[in-house]
Amino acid sequence: MKAPKSDIIHKIKIARGQLDGILQMIEDNRYCVDISNQLLATLALLKSANQQILQSHIRNCVREALQTDAENPKLEEALKLLEKMIQ
Repeated sequence: MKAPKSDIIHKIKIARGQLDGILQMIEDNRYCVDISNQLLATLALLKSANQQILQSHIRNCVREALQTDAENPKLEEALKLLEKMIQ
């Protein structure tokens, strides 16, 4: 992976902590809207980390793949990931 690992690891660790907090909120029967807001914040953080990884993949791996005339599976992988994100 050529993405900035330290930043992504930091985001994932924060998301993990948020998930632990959400589980505790559920166990404590906290207000549903508060739980939902925390879930949305966690999703946003994970989406941001995923975006960084995909941008790095496109800038590096896909760019390299496009420099040849040969069919390359990296381009197809990137397209499939983009399809998943749109759904």
